[in-house]
Amino acid sequence: MLKSRDLALIAIFTGVIAALGLIPAIAPFGGAVPITAQSMGIMLAGAILGSKRGALSVLLFLALVAIGLPLLSGGRGGLGVFAGPSVGYLVGFPVAAFLVGLLTEKVGRPYKLTLGVMANILGGVIALNIIGIIGMAIMLDVSLVKATTLAAVFMPGDVVKAVITAFVAAGVHTAYPGLIPARAPRAASADRVPV
Repeated sequence: MLKSRDLALIAIFTGVIAALGLIPAIAPFGGAVPITAQSMGIMLAGAILGSKRGALSVLLFLALVAIGLPLLSGGRGGLGVFAGPSVGYLVGFPVAAFLVGLLTEKVGRPYKLTLGVMANILGGVIALNIIGIIGMAIMLDVSLVKATTLAAVFMPGDVVKAVITAFVAAGVHTAYPGLIPARAPRAASADRVPV
């Protein structure tokens, strides 16, 4: 059962993701899927809130988009966005937040910057782009190779967003260390004999 603090954090990060949609999108070379800052919000949700709360904040965000609120970059919203070329990315948003959060929780606190970058890249870049590429291939009726080529323009920016996210998450976890569980103590080696 979620506590009121959890609900507040979920709502706050839903707002963060929506606010990042105010940053204008870039459609390089007239691409069908724009580059937005919202994927950084997805990584932030997982890296700061953890797997469950991070994914729930993204699901709440997508529910608000689905009912018509213009929260996606460029003021887009409504069910129609789920029938476009970026549907794979939208479907991948909660998965990415969950994976980033899960990897962050596995490392535990204190938050480690390099491991945070790795968690963001694995969950927020690689996993998100795999799902996004599959969705783009289906919606544009192109091969996975062609869709991967179209998505390649996103990758350098996504890696930069993953690094920025890790720095922000490190600062937040330093200020509020209880957001993710502490690292479990290592068990004593089984072959050690007490003296």
